[in-house]
Amino acid sequence: MTEIRTPRLLLRRWHDDDLVPMGDINADPRVMHWIDDGAVRDLDRTAEDIEQWEEEWDEEGFGLFAVELLGSGELIGVVGLSVPEFLPEVQPDVAISWRLGSQFWGQGYASEAAQATLEFALQDRGLDRVISINRVGNEASENVIRKLDMTPERTTAHPVYGYPLRVYGIDLTQFEA
Repeated sequence: MTEIRTPRLLLRRWHDDDLVPMGDINADPRVMHWIDDGAVRDLDRTAEDIEQWEEEWDEEGFGLFAVELLGSGELIGVVGLSVPEFLPEVQPDVAISWRLGSQFWGQGYASEAAQATLEFALQDRGLDRVISINRVGNEASENVIRKLDMTPERTTAHPVYGYPLRVYGIDLTQFEA
């Protein structure tokens, strides 16, 4: 089983008892505002998401981690790697992304988990490059991307919803520098 420990977090594969807490995160309009069309997700859709994330782990050898607080074991969200199939122009790149419950914002958890995930991607999984796709205007995610030392590469539009997206990238040589 793939796990990453940081000073405050455990990044791990998904468990059955993660459904309800992840469902609570997905039901928060503040969390979902920047994702897809901004609609909240119910438990059925959250179960489909988790199933898809687990399938990607099985097929690709990487995926989206469940993120829990080491001290309490509380699920705080999701951080990890995925193939951004919704945006064919960036393929075959692998994207890093995150989604945390709003009560965990502003505490450095997203940056801590994303940094560990980036290291995992480039050093453990042997990827040469990782991207991040951010909806223009999402300053909180922009801050995490800056902390990862990712470089802006292009601006494009979401192929379904039309809003502007900015693509950032980092390769292994930049990461090791």
